[in-house]
Amino acid sequence: MTEPIDFMVRKGRKTDLPEVLGLIKELALYEKAPNEVTLTLGELENDGFGENPIYGLFVAESNSDILGIAVYYEKYSTWKGRSLFLEDIIVTDASRGMGIGHQLFEAVIAVAKERNSARMEWQVLDWNEPAIRFYKKYNAELDGEWLNGKFTREQIQSYPA
Repeated sequence: MTEPIDFMVRKGRKTDLPEVLGLIKELALYEKAPNEVTLTLGELENDGFGENPIYGLFVAESNSDILGIAVYYEKYSTWKGRSLFLEDIIVTDASRGMGIGHQLFEAVIAVAKERNSARMEWQVLDWNEPAIRFYKKYNAELDGEWLNGKFTREQIQSYPA
């Protein structure tokens, strides 16, 4: 069992972003895709703290060290209306098992509740058993029916429209 430590969850700040980007890269490594992160610090700053922020950020902090983050944004469902999408919860490998993920998840749930969101959604890789167990503790619905579709930036830019 991991030794418990004192930490607090707070809203993220622009000064947190270098560590946030480091955690994002740590997650990509864990998900076996270390070369997939193309996001820059400038994009992260503009998109979260620019004139029109498009994501929200919580950090779990202990002694000025960021141990985990939760990134979320608003989306819209044509069937349900205003919804919140949890993009990622990332906790450093050394800090797992201390309740950090739970507090970050609950901070995002509080935002969804405050905004009266029709639903809160996220994705989890089908092989990520620790994450699946984590979400099942909340009695979350894990939907195996939908397939994810996407275009890369290169595909979007090269589309002949």
